Amino acid sequence: MKKILIANRSEIASRIIHTAHRMGIETVAVYSDPDANALHVREATQAVALGGAASADTYLRIDKLLAAARATGADAVHPGYGFLSENADFAQAVVDAGLTWIGPPPGAIRALGSKAGAKALAQSQDVPCLPGYAGDDQSDERFAVEAARIGTPLMVKAVAGGGGRGMRLVTDLAQLPAALASARSEALAGFGCSDLLIERALLQPRHVEVQVFADAHGACIHLGERDCSVQRRHQKIIEESPSPAVDAALRERMGACAVALAQAAGYVGAGTVEFLLDGAEFFLMEMNTRLQVEHPVTEALTGLDLVEWQIRVARGEALPLTQDHVHLQGHAIEVRLCAEDAHFHPHTGRVLQFSAPPATAFERSAMGALRFDHALEEGAEVSPHYDAMLGKLIVHAPTRAEAVAALVRALQGTRVLGLPTNRAFLAACLQHPVFASGQALVPFLAAHAADLQELLLKKELKALIQCAVGAICSSKMSSDLPCALARPMRLRHEGQVHAVAVRELGGGRLLVEQAGAEPVALQLPQRGVHCVAVGSRRWHWQTGSVDGWVEDASWEPAARAGAAGGATELRAPFNGKVVALPVAAGQVLAAGDTVVVIESMKLEHSLASPAAATVVELLVVPGQQVSPGQVLARFAPATQGAPA
Repeated sequence: MKKILIANRSEIASRIIHTAHRMGIETVAVYSDPDANALHVREATQAVALGGAASADTYLRIDKLLAAARATGADAVHPGYGFLSENADFAQAVVDAGLTWIGPPPGAIRALGSKAGAKALAQSQDVPCLPGYAGDDQSDERFAVEAARIGTPLMVKAVAGGGGRGMRLVTDLAQLPAALASARSEALAGFGCSDLLIERALLQPRHVEVQVFADAHGACIHLGERDCSVQRRHQKIIEESPSPAVDAALRERMGACAVALAQAAGYVGAGTVEFLLDGAEFFLMEMNTRLQVEHPVTEALTGLDLVEWQIRVARGEALPLTQDHVHLQGHAIEVRLCAEDAHFHPHTGRVLQFSAPPATAFERSAMGALRFDHALEEGAEVSPHYDAMLGKLIVHAPTRAEAVAALVRALQGTRVLGLPTNRAFLAACLQHPVFASGQALVPFLAAHAADLQELLLKKELKALIQCAVGAICSSKMSSDLPCALARPMRLRHEGQVHAVAVRELGGGRLLVEQAGAEPVALQLPQRGVHCVAVGSRRWHWQTGSVDGWVEDASWEPAARAGAAGGATELRAPFNGKVVALPVAAGQVLAAGDTVVVIESMKLEHSLASPAAATVVELLVVPGQQVSPGQVLARFAPATQGAPA
């Protein structure tokens, strides 16, 4: 193996490049038009343009990827995760082209890539499974019959799904038709297959997965478990190992089931068997036939490079360790840094400032050190065509408490300005008493996200006046000389306008006065506060684990500057494609009724009416691309009705 084509992008492409180069293997990066200047493109030995922007035109095009391999003389292909990493047809095409596929055999991907197929294989190996239905009859009528047999609560899942897409919880059988329709739509868009299954839902489980590794000589071992229970919209945001709920005996039982399933499928390479853990009982969810996003957690505890193992196994080498020689040391936690706002809406944009605390890159660090897998840099563009993850911060420490504390410090020391991120939210999650005590279950965020968001808003408001005034005045100070006249300012934050008066005392010193509050003295530049202008009147600032956005509304008419907005318009919060309009002009809505469904960064988002209202006008149609701030619908108060 002399040259690997990496059929992926961003941080996972960089991570594979790092290990390949360390092993003396050249690499080929591929890129879409939006990724032409991406970091992974510059890090690879060679790079090939795929032409196009959307995934369907680039990273999902088997023909373009194989053409790039032929053109560059690559003799192997690594798929990373996502995109075509679990596509058996792609794996087979690579093999048929005479190239080495760094992944499991196509037959194993087919056997395990379908949730229904994996469940049937697991049952043959006495791996515990939840009761459900995964048959060929995909009619709503058959699902209704099976749902009545299984009982509620139940989960609708895309057979070919992953990453939480195509999943819907049903707690009342009356919800089933809508759940089936929505899951089918998302599954077809995300995976090209609309087939579904249903199974009994556990409402208070943990999500615990087991890392397995097999070679082509019949050996298969597991490398411990990862607890991935902290999720929103079925997507993991915090992963850790060992699980606070798994002892040595349970680890042995789960590991044995995971290995049995992999061996029954003729598995080779890295894979992850995912379970729902309910007390001492566990049930199969699915098997991911690829490297996981959270693989660095296992690398930290074992001291192994799993990408190196993938390459060696693909070259025909035997596993370097037996099960008895696998030792897990300390505790590791990973968080996923994503480009999203406080409401978990994904965002696009340009990274205007970026810095992070010192970290190791793509390899096991010393106990207590930070690892940061990312492809971030100042000027990087976050595109609407791919998911919202920017990178992963991983800490390895002797104890869980030390790992949590170190990861909070790392998040506080990470600066990403120019677009919203979940940096502050992740730090708040780690410090929540339920998580800190190791008691977080899958419903953790459903129960506590609102409280965490309120806590973050209070922190923002506490720091708002100083940070916002400092951000604006840093770029608009008239001089270093004192000025006797106070400058009135209006600052818009989260739709609310705050009136202040600012006096310039000279030498970069300010006095900020606000009705009902003590005057605040500032010295510019502010120590520990970082800010950047995003446009001519909007600023993004960070201090510690607080992120804030503010607009200078000083030059707007007072009536407009103070307006709360009302329920007159619905605007797009991010880039995306309209996939459904479940309302019509003239329809009377209650607060919270869905008006538009937008697909962005591979997920569907329902945008709701902010208050009781009547739909006056719908300004978009299904299939239309929309941009942030675009008006999607207009309303009138519910009592007025639609115009004639």
